[in-house]
Amino acid sequence: MLAFIGGTGLNQLPGFDTERIAELHTPYQDAAVRVACGRLPDVAGPVCFLPRHGEGHTVPPHRINYRANMFALRELGVTAVLAVNAVGGIHRQMGPGVIAVPEQIMDYTHGRAHTYFDGDTIDIVSADRFTASVTHIDFTHPYSQPLRDLLLASAAQLQLPVWPQGVYGATQGPRLETVAEVRRLQQDGCDMVGMTGMPEAALARELDIAYASVCLSVNWAAGLSDEVITMDGIRAVLAQGMGQIHQLLLTAAGRFRETR
Repeated sequence: MLAFIGGTGLNQLPGFDTERIAELHTPYQDAAVRVACGRLPDVAGPVCFLPRHGEGHTVPPHRINYRANMFALRELGVTAVLAVNAVGGIHRQMGPGVIAVPEQIMDYTHGRAHTYFDGDTIDIVSADRFTASVTHIDFTHPYSQPLRDLLLASAAQLQLPVWPQGVYGATQGPRLETVAEVRRLQQDGCDMVGMTGMPEAALARELDIAYASVCLSVNWAAGLSDEVITMDGIRAVLAQGMGQIHQLLLTAAGRFRETR
């Protein structure tokens, strides 16, 4: 089953017919994780939608319980996730309004619960278990190539310009970066910067959930433009760009086939 994780600017999916709100309790937080389950027009089979910032966009990036969110999706039977991320552009191709499907990620976050393999033994509703033994996942290619191909093919079908590459730099937030920090990211090879890409991608890999990201650049990163970064400016780009993101996700859902 396919799930969408919505970020800043994507708290709901147009045309999504919610059939139920699943409330799942996980070993990772006291409160239940709420996931909308339903149907999309012209899409065979059910899909799920999870706004990572919670209802009303109230949870900042560093306080999101990524482990609980991904675990809840796994319990629902989700095998593939298309995640939406708002980012600041660093590469010259990543100006405001540009959509990208990144292929690599760098993690600059800290203090986030970033793995299920932390010494606890947790039962899952399936034959496998998380064991207390040390486990190292292969994260050479952090995003599912079949899902990346799905997004790029969907963009081509829509004749929607999408940058088909890029390195996502995940920072702690919730503040935006300094000029010096952006220079460091640039020197490290990052093409865009956001706050929610990790540990979400790695946790999906630990759960054997195929995962890919579609990013919308909402501003130039600090120091790369003479314009002052404002939330009003970011919201204006989101209002325009999310319509294209909606189309891309709906088309991808229609083309989706179970894949790992």
